[in-house]
Amino acid sequence: MPARGKHRRPKSSPLTRGIAAAGTGGAVLALPLLSATHATAAQAHPAATPAAAPQTYTVAAGDSLSTIAREHSLNGGWKKLYQDNRATLGDDPGMIRPGLTLTLGEKGPARPAQKPAASSRQADRTERDNAVAAEPAVAPAKKAYTNNLDGWIKESLDILAQHGIPASYEGIHRNIMRESSGNPQATNNWDSNAAAGTPSKGLLQVIDPTFTAYRLPGTSTDSFDPVANITAACNYAANRYGSIDNVNGPY
Repeated sequence: MPARGKHRRPKSSPLTRGIAAAGTGGAVLALPLLSATHATAAQAHPAATPAAAPQTYTVAAGDSLSTIAREHSLNGGWKKLYQDNRATLGDDPGMIRPGLTLTLGEKGPARPAQKPAASSRQADRTERDNAVAAEPAVAPAKKAYTNNLDGWIKESLDILAQHGIPASYEGIHRNIMRESSGNPQATNNWDSNAAAGTPSKGLLQVIDPTFTAYRLPGTSTDSFDPVANITAACNYAANRYGSIDNVNGPY
């Protein structure tokens, strides 16, 4: 009996074709099928998204950091906005100038759906109150004085009050009229002080050593300056007589 031959199963080709039969009435269509063993779909790679440039805002007249932060719904409010732009704004968040360009940070989360009218009005009022409370205090405008004897005396009285030095408008005016007739450039070149090389100067006729010793901080170093002269003389008179009001003659 002849030996049975051993047959190995042929290896399948990586790309095999099958036959698909599709019934079309009585006809049969043979369609080639591409083996799924090597059919691979191309994987899509998302395109890199370029980083978005930071948003900026140009300050307009009447703006404040809190209104800018509120209108742009910025995270961290005006304080974060100030921190991000401190190099541009400087040390005072209350002083922002029109024309400055500010970098805006991230926006806050979207606001919830609008509430009924009454609740909405209450929320708006609360937001405004909070904004006013958070608004940096603006320095008050510097008080203006007239550049004449009346203005000099009034400015001097305000400075003296800051230092707790007693004086009255009448006491200062009375002594000025006696000493210099209201002339801030008046100089005495004939008395003993002049003979000693330190003539009396200014509205209240103060010699230089007395002016230097009793000049108040923040006032001019020029003894002919009306306000510096008045405040130094009143400081001296307060130390020696209790007040310029108690001076009724040469002092």
